[in-house]
Amino acid sequence: MSDPIFFTAAADGLTLAEIAAAAGASLPDGADPERRFSGAASLESAGPEHLAYMDNARYGDALAATRAGVCLVSPRFAARCPATTVALVSRDPYRAYAALLGRLHPDALRPGSQFAVRGVASGAHVHPEARLEDGVTVDPGAVVGPGAEIGAGTVIGPNAVIGPGVRIGRDCAIGAGTTLSHALLGNRVIIHPGARIGQDGFGFAMGASHLKVPQVGRVIVQDDVEIGANTTIDRGASRDTVIGEGTKIDNLVQIAHNVVIGRHCVIVSGVGISGSTTLEDYVVLGGQVGVVGHLRIGRGAQIAGSSNVNRDVPPGSRWGGTPAKPVRAWFRELTTLARLAERGGKDLSGEDT
Repeated sequence: MSDPIFFTAAADGLTLAEIAAAAGASLPDGADPERRFSGAASLESAGPEHLAYMDNARYGDALAATRAGVCLVSPRFAARCPATTVALVSRDPYRAYAALLGRLHPDALRPGSQFAVRGVASGAHVHPEARLEDGVTVDPGAVVGPGAEIGAGTVIGPNAVIGPGVRIGRDCAIGAGTTLSHALLGNRVIIHPGARIGQDGFGFAMGASHLKVPQVGRVIVQDDVEIGANTTIDRGASRDTVIGEGTKIDNLVQIAHNVVIGRHCVIVSGVGISGSTTLEDYVVLGGQVGVVGHLRIGRGAQIAGSSNVNRDVPPGSRWGGTPAKPVRAWFRELTTLARLAERGGKDLSGEDT
């Protein structure tokens, strides 16, 4: 349940008719379309004024006992809703719930000003040669360098540093303590606190003494990208580092120089992607995946968490393991090892080890 100190609910909430329309659901007979709901909550904590959702069989008992006023459910669970709860049947209850939660708590969709200011706050440092459109917010302690350009509706959090020449589109949110250099950002980009974008890539010509290779590329972040807290994205050396439209990157991810990530990819916490690797559109990397350099992961491929990818991955495939391989081969290996262990750990000669 949201805390009103942190997340103010929309003033009038939502009517049952508005919830049903947004979810693409039909109202049950006898339901009051004008009944209002002020917030959302889990099945266990919801009250009559709340919206909840359920799409996992593990929570069947919680659904049966919920006090929620309205619940978004998939068709197979609708019959388990209590008589006091309006069941709205949706093919994708979680997605519908997410959209409605954004309407009930719009301030939770992206980081806002930490100082409740509009415009440039006292204590911010904006270079005279920087160009800010009307409606930009810059919190105290933030630094905006010469030649930087920031679009309308963008919020720059406290102590963020926007380097010389950086361009940020409209309606972006740059979290507290973030640093941006040598980067071009599109519209509606969200960068969470502490991220580092555009610093040197790790490039050296090895020898008796390692010679630094100048990193003269940029980071290009396209529209609607979200980058998690304390993630690092190095600028390119010989080509730009690119993050494609709609891609979502979790906290604590490392993306090296010259990496190109396609559109609508999902990269989970702890991932490391080595230099000059390409991810095509709609790739999913599970938590703590490691990818070596100069590879290509095909469109729509999915890599299981904690895997290590050391060769190209075909489009649409599902891989896992170390080194990563098609999941069926990986599962066969795991099954074989388990069977060997169950047989007493005999070595290849048949003797007990």
